[in-house]
Amino acid sequence: MTVRLEITRLGAQGDGVAETERGQVFVPFTLPGEVVNAAIERERGTLMALIERSALRVEPPCRHFGECGGCVVQHLEESAYRDWKRGRAVEGLRRERVECEVGALVPCAADSRRRVVFSARRSDAGLVLGYHRMQSSDIVDISECRIALPEIVAALPNLRELAGIVCQTTKAFHISVTATATGLDVAFLDSGALSEAGRRLAANFVIREKIARLSIDGEIVVEPQRPVIHFGDVAVTPPPGGFIQAVKSAEEAMVDLVTAHMGKSKKVADLFAGSGAFSLRLARRSEVHAVEGDAAALAALDRGFRFATGLKRVTQEKRDLFRRPMTFKELNLFDGVVFDPPRAGAEDQSIQLARSDVPLVAAVSCNPTTLARDLRILIDGGYTLKSVTPIDQFLWSPHVEAVALLEKKRKRR
Repeated sequence: MTVRLEITRLGAQGDGVAETERGQVFVPFTLPGEVVNAAIERERGTLMALIERSALRVEPPCRHFGECGGCVVQHLEESAYRDWKRGRAVEGLRRERVECEVGALVPCAADSRRRVVFSARRSDAGLVLGYHRMQSSDIVDISECRIALPEIVAALPNLRELAGIVCQTTKAFHISVTATATGLDVAFLDSGALSEAGRRLAANFVIREKIARLSIDGEIVVEPQRPVIHFGDVAVTPPPGGFIQAVKSAEEAMVDLVTAHMGKSKKVADLFAGSGAFSLRLARRSEVHAVEGDAAALAALDRGFRFATGLKRVTQEKRDLFRRPMTFKELNLFDGVVFDPPRAGAEDQSIQLARSDVPLVAAVSCNPTTLARDLRILIDGGYTLKSVTPIDQFLWSPHVEAVALLEKKRKRR
């Protein structure tokens, strides 16, 4: 059914929202103030015709916008975009009754993302590599990407050819590509079992095209150059397909906020530490205890620490903080705590932290909803929320990072 709709606001996921007699209808790629014809199925609409155009609409910079589902708001004017993205953090706090002035959004430049995950599938027409169409399992074959670093985009033909060599399945699979100081780190996941002849062919291609490392399902196939990421001036080689912050400038903005808040704390606990983005920078001024559930990430952190100079002691602990959070008694040994969990947040860990008397806490999150929940727990436990800073690490998407800084007066021991 095709109907005429007036878009009244931009929803949390970047869809235009229209109010109808049947309830809200969400129409991707539309903006507040626009009148559109849309084909409706339940609460979702597909834009069929733009009748009245919003003054906030701009020309999208990418030719794939509207077809590729990776970006949702490339058509939104810059200042309105920043207000909407900041509003994601504001709304998350409001729902949990967390009162704090949210700072201005730290912006993200186009063509700056150093870690991307492509989807791929072998088709009758050849190897398709790109991103999923919005709310679809279809993969849009791309020739450009305005969020990714130019060296990743320039490598698309090589990545497509390498995927054709590696692919041993009819199903969709994923390719994680990270731009490092020594070249591209390429990790395949669920691409199928590769024969020895196929491995040799792939390895020769990687060496010839000067790709730093190729791994398949976590196993290194060939590593002509050890991939290197710098956390400050500390060189770290992340594990194959390992997590790092997607945009270097966003990581640095988060680190600046966290390290300034920790000040000259003698001992800091870094929870969900990953490969050491915070730990190895904090160690310039503080002893750090890094806690992480991924053994490979901890090993990368440890190697980075051992080959660095001028750092205070960094200890590591492999621990599943979801199953076994650090207790408040353990936390009381530290002057500051940093935690940067996955999107699910750190509810159980926050409950323990709320019972502690750690004076300084920095909470980093990529999910405003779970961040607000965790902050509510900490505030109810006696912490004062000093600031919340949203950081745009995921350009033109509904996702936003945030750094929240908290304080509590330490009890006398």
